[in-house]
Amino acid sequence: MKDDIDSIYAKILNLETEVANLRQGYMLVNERYNEALGSLKELTNSASMAAKKACIAAEKASLATSKCAIAAKQAANKLIIEAAEAAADAAAAAAEASIEAAAAASAAAAAAATAVAHQAEASSLQASAEAAKATKRAADAAVEAVRMSNIAAEAARSARINQKT
Repeated sequence: MKDDIDSIYAKILNLETEVANLRQGYMLVNERYNEALGSLKELTNSASMAAKKACIAAEKASLATSKCAIAAKQAANKLIIEAAEAAADAAAAAAEASIEAAAAASAAAAAAATAVAHQAEASSLQASAEAAKATKRAADAAVEAVRMSNIAAEAARSARINQKT
């Protein structure tokens, strides 16, 4: 009978040890999960911020393209062909910058969406949505920049043709 009781106590001791080890393992896993969650949240916010900044860059490049198109038209009207062509080249470069900024915004929005996929948290969902909106604005700015660049190039071409005739 004493052997049976000793055996039961040994089993209880083993179970207590196993439960303690499981509890310690859970605490470690929980701590690492919280750290990973914090990192993902930071990544989401950074990606959202990058998308917003890229959007602002795209919009500014689009504005620069618009100003270059105006300069190209005005220069073409006064038959200053080289200035018109330079303005058209500047408009094209600004349009390219706008496209690159839109691509950066898109990449940042994708990073934010990936982070959200790993953590379903309201703030992350909002950051991802804001990044997506910024990407759309950047893409719209890029489209406008390309349109203005084409107008500037056409003005320079027209001036060159008119000069020859």
